[in-house]
Amino acid sequence: MLFNIMEFFRNLPPKECAECGKTIDEQHECYGNKCDHCLGVTDI
Repeated sequence: MLFNIMEFFRNLPPKECAECGKTIDEQHECYGNKCDHCLGVTDI
């Protein structure tokens, strides 16, 4: 069965950090699985 690919991406659940479980604000198809805090990223 074929369906609209945009509908597929709209229906994905929010992405969560693999370490702390916090919701990650990025695109669902991105490969990263940890939030900035767990990666040690700081704002400059």
